[in-house]
Amino acid sequence: MTNKKRFIMEPDEVIEKYADMVYRLAIVECKNRVDADDIFQEVFIRLVKHLHKLKTEEHIKAWLIRVTLNCAKKHFTSYWSKNVTSIEDENQIEGSQTDKYEIEKEDSQVYKAVRDLPPKYKEIVHLFYFEELSILEISKLLKKKESTVKSQLFRARELLRKKLEGEF
Repeated sequence: MTNKKRFIMEPDEVIEKYADMVYRLAIVECKNRVDADDIFQEVFIRLVKHLHKLKTEEHIKAWLIRVTLNCAKKHFTSYWSKNVTSIEDENQIEGSQTDKYEIEKEDSQVYKAVRDLPPKYKEIVHLFYFEELSILEISKLLKKKESTVKSQLFRARELLRKKLEGEF
């Protein structure tokens, strides 16, 4: 009999369940697919190394979100990111018709407005609306007070309202 330790979830189960969430968050943070692909890969490589430390499924989800945000921030502070200009067009983020991460046309204005928010607002809006986390979960995840999360969510909504009203 082998003495193989069984995780709460196997790595392939975690990847299948949370791949979309991690990729969406990486896209929102990076605004381009190439960097999002790199971050996606880095997050799941780290997951394989650290999965044995994660005790519950909620812990796994929170860990994935936190690591994705950290990898995105680390990417933007790297020497490479600061000194290389991308030749990608911003419209590439919408992708082709067959891309499973494509945003529907009527939602693309809202999604683009969210992407253009300052990072502190963009993270909270994405976690609240797209990942459907509660304010309490977001505050624990981002290590901010609940009142801070609420006020930043309120400010983000105001910014979005002003931006979207100007377009219509």
